[in-house]
Amino acid sequence: MKRFSAQYIITNTGTPLKRAIITAGEDGTIISVEDTMGDLLEKHSVEFYNGIIIPGFVNSHCHLELSHMKDVVGRGTGLAGFIEKIRNTRAAGTERIILAAESADHAMYDAGVNLCADICNTPLTFELKKQSRISYLNLLEVFGIDPAKAGHRMDEIIKIAEIAGENNLPCSLVPHSVYSLSLPLFRLLREKTGDNRVTSIHFMESEGEAELVEKHSGPLMNSYLQSGLISSGIETVKSHTDAVLNEITGNGNLILVHNTFAGRKVIRQLKTRGNLFWCLCPNSNSYIGNTLPPVDLLTDEGCDIIIGTDSLASNKKLDILDELKTLQVSFPGLSIAELVLWATLNGARALGEQELFGSIEPGKKPGLLLLQNVDLQNMKLLPESSVTRLI
Repeated sequence: MKRFSAQYIITNTGTPLKRAIITAGEDGTIISVEDTMGDLLEKHSVEFYNGIIIPGFVNSHCHLELSHMKDVVGRGTGLAGFIEKIRNTRAAGTERIILAAESADHAMYDAGVNLCADICNTPLTFELKKQSRISYLNLLEVFGIDPAKAGHRMDEIIKIAEIAGENNLPCSLVPHSVYSLSLPLFRLLREKTGDNRVTSIHFMESEGEAELVEKHSGPLMNSYLQSGLISSGIETVKSHTDAVLNEITGNGNLILVHNTFAGRKVIRQLKTRGNLFWCLCPNSNSYIGNTLPPVDLLTDEGCDIIIGTDSLASNKKLDILDELKTLQVSFPGLSIAELVLWATLNGARALGEQELFGSIEPGKKPGLLLLQNVDLQNMKLLPESSVTRLI
């Protein structure tokens, strides 16, 4: 057994505890949490730290497959430019892709991630995930704007799902985005995903998405035409809200990723769905479009917020704490407890894994992290804040 204590413990089961004692088994399972009411007497074998102990992080949106594309795409391209660059440069040798993904996986674990929702377009990361110290949910992503190719696209993603099943890896079939699926493809996907526990979709990441979906024009439309991806006309959903409420399975949890241009009207319309989580990847948004999500609006509307890193194609590192520090600087009213909740328990809930992850409670195995170099008086993160894995 191991015993840990710190100035504060954020368990996500109530207010932060002062100098509580956490007892954990050798395998990381939490045995007990003793509230000392701040009066920590010397006890044998208790490791005390000057900082805050928190549960392991949950990365609710990642693209491990794109790890080999670090520094390939420059900053500020805008979404249309970013997608075109990815389309033209993501191809690489299998060994290079796998080695980069393995390196990113190790770095994520060292930076505190215990659970990750990872977007997959191929099975290349499946083998490393079987050996990883991170628990992964594989979100097998389908896209295709050409209605004539909808059946072919579904066949491709189903084959990848079969490989995931052969490897005993948990997975869900998910749409890439509202603007990258034809209406026939949305409906074929809906037929196959009625049993999804978790679905995710890139959502309102750019200002031009609505123009493509609702008017079939704009930069994204031009990109499709120039790339020859549309051969038989275009047939899309009516709007982003129509996609969520009518064309995506209503079962299970739904993760909306990015939400950079989600307005109050859309947020209120979509909240009628239930089991809805709003994933923020602020460093990616800043990298691609020099924008940040409307955090104050989302909190004002009572949205369940979770945190992701996106990929190394649009980020310098897959580091949840770095995402939280970006949010702290831009939205100084946020507290450490609130940010940690988004990056831990809310993420575990979104992935349906709250029985094991996300909070420090007996019987769970969330991982334990030590958060240091923080403003303990005001409970705020600082630019120099750091995290160290305890378990």
